[in-house]
Amino acid sequence: MIINNKNIQMTKYFKFLVWFIGLIPVIYLAITWSSLPEKVAMHFNLEGQPDRYGNKSELFIVIGVLSLMSVGIYFLLTNIYKIDPKKHAPENKGRLQRMGFAVTVFMSALACYIIYSTAKGTIEFGMRYIFAGVGLLFSLMGNYMHTIKPNYFAGLRLPWTLNNENNWRKTHLLAGKLWFAGGLLLAILCVLLPDKISLILFFITMLVLVIIPVVYSYRLYKKNLEAGNNTAA
Repeated sequence: MIINNKNIQMTKYFKFLVWFIGLIPVIYLAITWSSLPEKVAMHFNLEGQPDRYGNKSELFIVIGVLSLMSVGIYFLLTNIYKIDPKKHAPENKGRLQRMGFAVTVFMSALACYIIYSTAKGTIEFGMRYIFAGVGLLFSLMGNYMHTIKPNYFAGLRLPWTLNNENNWRKTHLLAGKLWFAGGLLLAILCVLLPDKISLILFFITMLVLVIIPVVYSYRLYKKNLEAGNNTAA
């Protein structure tokens, strides 16, 4: 009962904190609203210069959608286990809660960055900082990846991982290490390198972080099939 009460209190705390973090961009926009010009920068190129302008009411819509999405993703991840048919699904609740919280913080920070850049009329720090933020998010996700139990909604949900717990465990153990190290390395390099090089590095790293675990998982699957055939023979 004590443990359940602690879990309930922690869940309530996270819900309150998520709503607060999700509303920070809206509050920030409200504070800066009167100082914003009627026409504001809505899109930037890789050099950080605006290449499309729009009415500032568009900015309110964009920030509102991002804020709702950040909170919505959290509540989706923390409740999705309820409809997951996998037997280990309830064990993922706490892990998905922390992952959802990380996504909320990232999206809220991104929304604030958009407001700041729009108000300034240029992305002063460059797009590489956004790529670095995504790298940190992947690194954080990698820290939880190896602990996720088989489910249909989070992780590398491949046919052969979902049907074999050992394949799932080994694949996510590798993916967790890759995502943590790769995301951290990406974040550091993107801060140090120019925007255009950071963009190339970003997409290459994302491909590597996805392709390697998938190929590894498939090879495990084929190896198990061959072992099964040899046993049958």
